[in-house]
Amino acid sequence: MALLDVCGISEWVKEHTFSPHGASVDRVSHFSFAAQSPEFAVPVGTDPVQFLEPLTQGEGEEGVAIRLHHGTTTLAFKFQHGVMVAVDSRASAGSYVCSQMSKKVIEINPYLLGTMSGCAADCIYWERVLAKECRIYKLRNKERISVSAASKLLANMVAGYRGMGLSMGTMVCGWDKKGPGLYYVDDSGLRLSGNMFSTGSGSSYAYGVMDSGYRYDLTVPEAYDLAQRAIFHATHRDAYSGGTVNMYHMRETGWIKVSQEDVGELYHRFTGETK
Repeated sequence: MALLDVCGISEWVKEHTFSPHGASVDRVSHFSFAAQSPEFAVPVGTDPVQFLEPLTQGEGEEGVAIRLHHGTTTLAFKFQHGVMVAVDSRASAGSYVCSQMSKKVIEINPYLLGTMSGCAADCIYWERVLAKECRIYKLRNKERISVSAASKLLANMVAGYRGMGLSMGTMVCGWDKKGPGLYYVDDSGLRLSGNMFSTGSGSSYAYGVMDSGYRYDLTVPEAYDLAQRAIFHATHRDAYSGGTVNMYHMRETGWIKVSQEDVGELYHRFTGETK
């Protein structure tokens, strides 16, 4: 309390329900079977949802508006030999290209992968937390966590911060006792299971290519070619996607990195095929 008086905020704290029974930050609700330590505390006295709403809705407040422009293309689909994952590598901030070598596949463990679209910091942070939770689950239960449980855990974690400014759309891919698994999870806590997903500003272009060539009984070379072409065509049409096409294949024995090829080289290869 002495420090609060020195800083001149003791009266503000009193007005916002500070008491000896409450801490200076909200108590963190633990969402897992992991170590009981705080993950992400929110200051008392301010509702983050109400605080951000004037700045994110409409024209903003007093000319100040938060506009988070994100661009990427990621995709994943299940087929008879596992799960295929492909992403681009361009990181952008509005019209500015920050990097052409961003790593958008997060290697959670040897049997789980996560993709990244939205805010890079949010995706990396929460999927690293997920990796910790999966590791602790394995140590406690002497078996790997299922893909379904891992995706549900991630959805439950981010659902607690709905409306607080998170920007995340990720696909959790893996292999467990039930076989290959693929789930989509976003920052609102939405969780979907499916055979094919694509996220990001170039997803509509990727879906167009995948819809024309996808079937469950694809061979491994056909799946590699389809995933690569889908990301390439998305980078060709979407200004916010580009760099390289990174591909991963989730198999029963774990994931492998298939390739990393520059979209410029792919352009010359694919245009040469049409001549």
